[in-house]
Amino acid sequence: MRNEKYWVKALDQTHLSITNNGLFPLKTTVVTREYYNKNDFIIRELDTSRFTKKNNYGPNQNPFNPWDKILEVDKVGTNHQLILNKYPVQKGHILLITNTWRPQDGWLDINDWIAIQMVNEDTSGLWFFNSSPIAGASQPHRHFQLLRRDHGEIICPREKWFLDFENNNDQDSKLKKNTVVSKFNFLNNSINIYNLYLELSNKIGLGNPIDDEKPRFPYNILITNNWIAIIKRKYDHVHGFSVNGLGFAGYLLVTEKSNINYLKKYGPEKLLENFV
Repeated sequence: MRNEKYWVKALDQTHLSITNNGLFPLKTTVVTREYYNKNDFIIRELDTSRFTKKNNYGPNQNPFNPWDKILEVDKVGTNHQLILNKYPVQKGHILLITNTWRPQDGWLDINDWIAIQMVNEDTSGLWFFNSSPIAGASQPHRHFQLLRRDHGEIICPREKWFLDFENNNDQDSKLKKNTVVSKFNFLNNSINIYNLYLELSNKIGLGNPIDDEKPRFPYNILITNNWIAIIKRKYDHVHGFSVNGLGFAGYLLVTEKSNINYLKKYGPEKLLENFV
């Protein structure tokens, strides 16, 4: 039984931050049934009237150094910090950031995996990482995102796709060709977890830290208590949709720019193929 001290602190800080206008939750409406009749995607319409996404991406625009103290949750070891996402997609949306500048598009290191493991031992759920703007990252300072889940709660709508990955014989699928999945257990020591990350990165064509200064391609990582997946990316915006790691987990956002007709005609799975 986890104590979930981080989750409790995140909820307390969420209340305080909203009261002090430090958080700006994304206002969405579930519209899945208007466009799709299966359960492996949740489609939400985003109200963009009060949300302006800045296009600045670089170390001169860094909201994490220093981070906003009203968003602070807790320290994690000596190298990382938990804060709230200023634009949460759900209540208690947590960011794990590095205390000092580390590039989002660089290789993750052993300290990152130690910190993720430390948090997950207390508060777990769906972790996701967007390596660069093409993979959906909005900031260049290294940060991981956690959406906490209850014990037994579905991790994400497309979890079955990842669990059945090895048994899926659709070899022509662009999604499968650009995805690697492995069974995962946070009980492994951090060195084994780090080595698995390197192994999967090399397998999907990202290269390795010895030969490559940075990963060769943008990518997303999804991490749960049972599996880890890396998805190699080519594009961020397609048909008016913008997708980060959550899109491959089965969460899609529709805006006034989205080509709804394409979504209705081909479905969300086909839409995702355009991003890899």
